[in-house]
Formats: sequence, structure tokens, C-alpha cells
Amino acid sequence: MATPLLAKAQPEGDWRPPHPAIQVAFLCAAWCRLCGQYKAVVDRVAADFSAQGVTLHWQWIDIEEESDLVGELDVETFPTLVVVDPSAVRFAGAITPHAQTLANLLRATVIAAEPGETWPSVGADVQTFAARLRARAAR
Repeated sequence: MATPLLAKAQPEGDWRPPHPAIQVAFLCAAWCRLCGQYKAVVDRVAADFSAQGVTLHWQWIDIEEESDLVGELDVETFPTLVVVDPSAVRFAGAITPHAQTLANLLRATVIAAEPGETWPSVGADVQTFAARLRARAAR
């Protein structure tokens, strides 16, 4: 059995689970070999988070198959990750395709995030994509 990437997902102290509507969206393309290889990594990280009681909504989005959802968002590098909560974009950008990098990023933006924390601003194209992602999840 593989060693979990998160020895303990919850920080010490008065831990509260993350908001149940956090979307973790991976923007990839079917022709991208790196994306295909990264899918197994994402599945492993998702399983590790789930095993630790952290529920996130994982979405694998092919930018060509779901161009209506992606809209004007210009994805220049694969894989690109967007972490969205009900009111803000917590992260949007390219990520190196390593399990520990993904786990560390999600730990910082989801698990260790303080209530009411502010996030770096993102462009209108990312905000529009995030709104579409939220709307799709609400259906």
C-alpha cells in the first residue's frame, strides 16, 4: 500500500473541516500526455484527502471538450489548477505535476486556511470561469 501524502491532514488545535463546496478543477487537454500521466497522481491525492476526512469536489476538465465552461480563460500551461470556494478563487495557475506539490498547495489553500482569509486577486477570465464552475456544481 502506498504511503499517504498527508500523514495528518488536520492541523493541531481547533480544526474545522473546509467548506463543503470547494471545487478543485484541473484544466487539461486530451492530447496532453503529461495531463494523462498526472490524472493518476490527482486520483492518489484525492484518495489521501478523502481518507483523512477532507471532502473536496474534484473536477477534471478538458479545455477543448468543455470550452463553454472554460470560456475566455487562456490556459497556457498544463496542468493548470483552479481552487474555488463559494465566494473566492483561492488559487489559479500552473502547477508542477508532483503529488507532494499538489498536496502541499491544497493543504495551504484548504486545510490551513483561516475563516475569512483573503486570497490574491485574479483576472476577470478566471472569475468568470469560477462562476461557471460554481453554477455547474450547484445543479
